[in-house]
Amino acid sequence: MNKRSKSIASIFATRPDAAPLSSDNEARLPRVSSGSVRSMKESFSQIERENETLRQSLSEGARIVEIDPFLIDPSPYADRYPDDENAESFEALVTSMAENGQEVPVLLRTHPLDASRFQTAFGHRRVRAARTLNRPVRAIVREMDDEALALAQGIENSARQDLTFIERAVFAARLEEAGQSRAVIGRALSVDKAEVSKLIAVARSVPEPVLRQIGRAPKVGRTRWQALVEALNGEGAIQRVQRLLFDQLPGLSSDERFAAVLEAAKRRPTPAPVERSIIGHSGRRLAQLSAKERDTKLVIDRDLGLGFADFIARHLPDLFDAYERERGNSGSPADACPSEDRS
Repeated sequence: MNKRSKSIASIFATRPDAAPLSSDNEARLPRVSSGSVRSMKESFSQIERENETLRQSLSEGARIVEIDPFLIDPSPYADRYPDDENAESFEALVTSMAENGQEVPVLLRTHPLDASRFQTAFGHRRVRAARTLNRPVRAIVREMDDEALALAQGIENSARQDLTFIERAVFAARLEEAGQSRAVIGRALSVDKAEVSKLIAVARSVPEPVLRQIGRAPKVGRTRWQALVEALNGEGAIQRVQRLLFDQLPGLSSDERFAAVLEAAKRRPTPAPVERSIIGHSGRRLAQLSAKERDTKLVIDRDLGLGFADFIARHLPDLFDAYERERGNSGSPADACPSEDRS
């Protein structure tokens, strides 16, 4: 064994008598708030669903080892947005691991670019909790290529009841960007090719900065995300959303941020007000035209007195008829005028 191999081997602290996991050995819940207990129960249910994969690894001769959590990197296929609304669940996991130890190992592979490090297939939260506690992570290390890693991670994803629509969509898009086929993506997410196409279409249609700012949006399903995609195609929608991201989103929950972004995207753009002077052939100003969203005003210059205003009022029907004839001949409204008009 060369020096580098020895240094890698020294990372592991083998536990030869590690017992196979089973549903007969359930984790004890710590004494925490009812919300935390509920979150832990959900976490333990997810862990039980992972056991089958871990049992398979153990049956194939894999050993449970202990690894420094600071040597473990996340999967290259990120599938989670930061959870700004469920910190209680993570705190409950940390409490459980502090009091009961790590009941279920994580699944890792050796990092393909650095043999002294590892990447997580599943168990990301347990790795984070171990870092918080500054204690080793119990893990099974299996050699996996990128496709096998994606499928192993998909087992965890399909078992999660709280993985949101947009997290699934972004996960699918990142797998495809990394070169995985849609058939593999469908297997990883346990969906058919049609659903894979819909997931990827949504993820690619919403700008990445908008996705990051919105986050997980746990209560928002495919229908509303597709409504946002459609709204973002409207005139000025992206610009309105960008202004919103910088000004009004701090302090809102992820679902509230989504609602605010959707509202901004669907809002009708406000036309810029138009102000222009009407100048006669002699160069004298005759009137001021002011066009706003709600109304348009033509203000006669005060020096011309009421006589000119009365003259315009009497000839307005004829002017309107001439306007209609001109518009009919051109096929479009004749209302695009320069900022200064000489009549």
